Amino acid sequence: MAVVLVAGGTGFIGSHIVRRLLADGHRVIAMSRSPGRAQGRLPQGVELRRGDTADASTLGPALEGVEVVVAAIQFPNHPVENPRRGHTYVKVDGEGTVRLVEAARRAGVRRFVYMSGAGTREGQTKPWFLAKLMAEKAVRESGIPYTIFRPSWVYGPEDRSLNKFATFARVLPFVPVIGSGRTRVQPLYVGDLAAAVAASLGAEAAVNQTYEIGGPEELTMDEIVRTMLRVMGRRRPLLHAPAGLVKLAAWPLQILPDPPLSPAAVDFVLMEEPVDNTAVLRDLGIKLTPLAEGLSYLR
Repeated sequence: MAVVLVAGGTGFIGSHIVRRLLADGHRVIAMSRSPGRAQGRLPQGVELRRGDTADASTLGPALEGVEVVVAAIQFPNHPVENPRRGHTYVKVDGEGTVRLVEAARRAGVRRFVYMSGAGTREGQTKPWFLAKLMAEKAVRESGIPYTIFRPSWVYGPEDRSLNKFATFARVLPFVPVIGSGRTRVQPLYVGDLAAAVAASLGAEAAVNQTYEIGGPEELTMDEIVRTMLRVMGRRRPLLHAPAGLVKLAAWPLQILPDPPLSPAAVDFVLMEEPVDNTAVLRDLGIKLTPLAEGLSYLR
């Protein structure tokens, strides 16, 4: 068992990774910019340490005695960037991960696990891909044995994307869907991603590997929302809004302190990046959860 620090360990994905690692017997440290706010949100036995990837001076103390780092950092209100607050992909996920990797190298960390994203590859130009490419390069060139995961759309309790559709189904007579509803996605249950991260720490085959990982089903957005409605036991028509119109409506919202949507976030939502699970299933032996089963928390 190892001493594992999860950067972003109080966030949606990070907190599930923390719980899985703790259940597997690791000593787990959750790093957060504001650990005081996270008190009571994580299980007993998890140590909270302050660390901010925007401030390199905080990372050395946070990494003291750490053997493994799992980087699952996200900026607040993701995927809507807020440049005035420094909440952008490049600043947080890109430059922040570069600082964390360098601090991990100085601290003698023996393994680094990074949460990238589906579709990350050379030639991509969207800001989220540029940030992921910057971070992946730093991880690979660090000299630290690593594992990189490129997950598809991750859902589960506390997520702020698929659960928005559930909220719409509860309060509206219809469920709004951006675009045609034909965008194809492989929704990935957060517990499966956490299981893959945990399995990678004990798998020699996972050292210095990059894994795509998505759910077992490739579904359109309409199929995803209809599956969610069936699980909830509700009937609602789907109302499709043209992407261009939604972008136009989102443009003025960017002046708000925490805008609910932005034109770039619309592009993020409509991203179609299929993944191949062959390698992750072969090397890590995990089981992928069908969407209807993963959504059982909505019943």
